[in-house]
Amino acid sequence: MGSINEIKAGELSTEDFIKEKTREIATLVGDGSAINALSGGVDSSAVTMLGHEALGERLKTYFVDNGIMREGEPQEIVTLFKEMGVHVEIIDAREIFFSALKGITDPEEKREAITQSFYKDVFGKLVRDSGAKYLLQGTILTDVDETIAGIKRQHNVFAQLGIDPQETFGYQIIEPLIQLRKDGVRKVAEALGLPEYAYNRIPFPGPALAARVIGEITEEKISKVRIATSIVEEELASSGAFQYMAILHQDKVTGMRAGKRDFGSQIEIRCWESIDARNANPTKLSYDILYKLADRIVNTVPGVVSVTYNVTPKPPSTMEAV
Repeated sequence: MGSINEIKAGELSTEDFIKEKTREIATLVGDGSAINALSGGVDSSAVTMLGHEALGERLKTYFVDNGIMREGEPQEIVTLFKEMGVHVEIIDAREIFFSALKGITDPEEKREAITQSFYKDVFGKLVRDSGAKYLLQGTILTDVDETIAGIKRQHNVFAQLGIDPQETFGYQIIEPLIQLRKDGVRKVAEALGLPEYAYNRIPFPGPALAARVIGEITEEKISKVRIATSIVEEELASSGAFQYMAILHQDKVTGMRAGKRDFGSQIEIRCWESIDARNANPTKLSYDILYKLADRIVNTVPGVVSVTYNVTPKPPSTMEAV
């Protein structure tokens, strides 16, 4: 595959882009049908609306409940898209994903296990059952850049790595957003009629909360980072930052409660200023906010005795830890 012709946000005509991409999707799919996975992030939300504009009821939209999403995510997303006139079916795949992740600690191996579970096990079955020949997904240019550069394998990048989805998974993939970065996608999502809280939602990784746990993924660890995530997102919602997150570290640290040693977990908070996620700087949060975050987390998340704040820019850091 040749180089991708980037469309910068400042040069983007959302009206022309939407017309062009809906026409492309309709032409590719023809009289057939397509399926797509909706995670609730701005990329997948924009793709869902593009697909339904192009195909109507011939696009089947699924929310894969992999057990590693944020609190209440499946029901919240289904409700939003019902209001937009899009029916979303929830697929319970929690057992598949936790089984695939069992015993794996290497970050790239975890990403690959999620990729295979998602595309081969879950969507492979959905494609076979539905008869669809196409999967519509929200890959953006930054995903491709980071994968090709070897920074981290994004779960939704294939052609650029020489992987043929038709041969590997049994269906073709359509990526209408691949020329855009996050700021451009937000403009398209707004033009497609998504509400402000949806198109301005902070980025969330494809591997979901599995990208926020260092070391092996277990239901207990996901539960801890899910609670911490809710606290961080609630406290930093008005910060104006590009992205913010809680990360559960692997090593235990020494703490104390009620005058006794408490050997517990450590949560790292990251909060970023960025435009397109290629470069980022930590937000200069006030000590009062950091203290409140730490206080809430250590008193709410079971077993957590330490909270830290990342102050390293990207690069050399990356926005996600895993």
